[in-house]
Amino acid sequence: MGVFHQAHLARCLLIGTLIGVLVIGCKVNYGFTGADIPSGAKSVTVELFDARAPLATPQVAQIVTETLRDLMQAQTPLALAPQGGDLVYNGTLVGYDVQPVAIQANETAALNRLTIRVDVEYTNELEPMKNSRFSVSRFADYDSNQDLVQVEAELVRTISDQLVQDIFDRTLGNW
Repeated sequence: MGVFHQAHLARCLLIGTLIGVLVIGCKVNYGFTGADIPSGAKSVTVELFDARAPLATPQVAQIVTETLRDLMQAQTPLALAPQGGDLVYNGTLVGYDVQPVAIQANETAALNRLTIRVDVEYTNELEPMKNSRFSVSRFADYDSNQDLVQVEAELVRTISDQLVQDIFDRTLGNW
């Protein structure tokens, strides 16, 4: 074997060793869902959200709660615990408003917008520095010729999906 081949072999071994050390030395906590689950976390508790917005029914808060529970079960390996989870979510539905949008020339609204706002408290029992309080708000538009009662269930589901994805991203999505 020539000197050139020995030097090339030595360089390849050195590069391979460095890559191996870097891979072993790095701890990356990625899952297929993109969730950054704290090491050692086994359970999550999602408390029933309170409905404090004047126009919101208790069913709206229940839908948001159930949607968040479903998302946690679908996108994390955490077990859902009725209380005392390693991660805990509390929330309050504080906004539930309908406003006209897309005003036309005759000053009537072509669309109405339902906006839902939720205040969230996230508690991470394993990493308390990650505890947080924040608000998330989402909306959906509907034709002003329709009564809110006709489209409310569908709008609430759509908005709830968006709200809980925002909650997930803010707490476990590592955004």
